[in-house]
Amino acid sequence: MRKLLLVCSVMLALVIAGFSLAQTPATPKPTSTPSQNSRPIKRAPDGRPDLQGMYDFATLTPLERPAGAKAVLTAEEAANLEQRIARQKAIGDLPSKGDREAPPLGGDGSTGAAGNVGGYNTFWLDAGSSYTVVNGERRTSLIIDPTDGRVPPLTDQARARVAAARAARPTSDATESRDPGLEPAGSYDDPERRPLGERCLLGFGSTSGPPALPNYFYNNLHRIVQTPEYVMILTEMVHDARIIRIGGEHAPKTIRKWMGDSVGRWEGDTLVVDTTNFTDKTRFRGSTENLHVVERFTRIDDNTLLYRFTIEDPATWARPWTGEFTWPATTDLMYEYACHEANYSLENILRGARQREADAAKKPR
Repeated sequence: MRKLLLVCSVMLALVIAGFSLAQTPATPKPTSTPSQNSRPIKRAPDGRPDLQGMYDFATLTPLERPAGAKAVLTAEEAANLEQRIARQKAIGDLPSKGDREAPPLGGDGSTGAAGNVGGYNTFWLDAGSSYTVVNGERRTSLIIDPTDGRVPPLTDQARARVAAARAARPTSDATESRDPGLEPAGSYDDPERRPLGERCLLGFGSTSGPPALPNYFYNNLHRIVQTPEYVMILTEMVHDARIIRIGGEHAPKTIRKWMGDSVGRWEGDTLVVDTTNFTDKTRFRGSTENLHVVERFTRIDDNTLLYRFTIEDPATWARPWTGEFTWPATTDLMYEYACHEANYSLENILRGARQREADAAKKPR
């Protein structure tokens, strides 16, 4: 059974946040298009670009650029960082000592789930080993607009929602960040508050999309199957299948879906996918059900897709924002994601909570 604890980036966030390269941000150059390639791209029987294949999202490039980092790394800088992360992961892959002391309440603050309270060691994780390369550039963020590589500020309305989040149901990508039983209550303190990802109903961290993003954890594979009428994207975590209709109109606004309603169209050799009709149960990064996502899929060569996404929700962010990264093809196999079958965890958690309440009731007041 694969239990979902903290969706931590393990060494990724610590290493990337720690490097101090040049301070002047550089703006990524316009991305190459297939028409600029010397070799013709693969095409489906209907003449459209063939996007089909298995792709691996694992990357060291974070969604947002670390403070003070420049937008693009040199080949030497990227290689040095990748080697450093590989050495640290090799140490983290070593077996845990069975006779080690238990960590303090809340963890010791070191790398690992919930501050290293005993979750996965890095042997089980695959946060990526290299930076995404777009137009020959090794990017330090997926976000390219705004040019600082950061998500735009929240609106006043969104900040008010965040302030009221204690009483709100967590978003699908919510993770536990505090010890259960403390105040304010966390997403794991109530069985009805537990996020969809932790319940293995939807991949966490927007890995299923839209937008389809790396989860910086594990199970990074995505498969595209394409026909003239539909495009299907199967995500390894948690075996989510997203169906994109080619042509037509969106469903009525009364019809809401966890992954939204996606309608695709071809603009030259690029598949453009427009997604609306989200629900308030998923709320990407705290967005509203009026989230609007536009994605662009472009085949660069036989082994690479370029994926670009634009996020818009005036009730959440001060302005739209855009990111892009490459999807490298892989020959790895996708396996069924079995998660909560025969899982007695929730039953035991509830039993423990009732015992805690009984113990508290016995204490003198």
